[in-house]
Amino acid sequence: MNLSNLNVAELRDLEEKVRRELKKREGEELSRAREEILSIAQKLGVPLKEILGSQGKSKPGKAASNFQHPDDAALHWSGRGRKPGWVKQWLESGKTLEALRT
Repeated sequence: MNLSNLNVAELRDLEEKVRRELKKREGEELSRAREEILSIAQKLGVPLKEILGSQGKSKPGKAASNFQHPDDAALHWSGRGRKPGWVKQWLESGKTLEALRT
């Protein structure tokens, strides 16, 4: 398709059509993926909740951890509220908070 022959209005119209088509196709792909996952879970007799587990989800009411100590995975912080002692020590040693971001 040669776009150089289109004026600005035609290009914007084309852009909108592309956006709509992408949204439609992404929805279709997501739907197909969901159906495949459900089908596999049913064939195996495994509840979908068990497959998904709690991966990537934080406990209700708790903020997800955004910062973690690189040497000790047990040390993590959401970035909310007061900085924990280990974060303060990290910063006092001249290191950046960004280096702890997960």
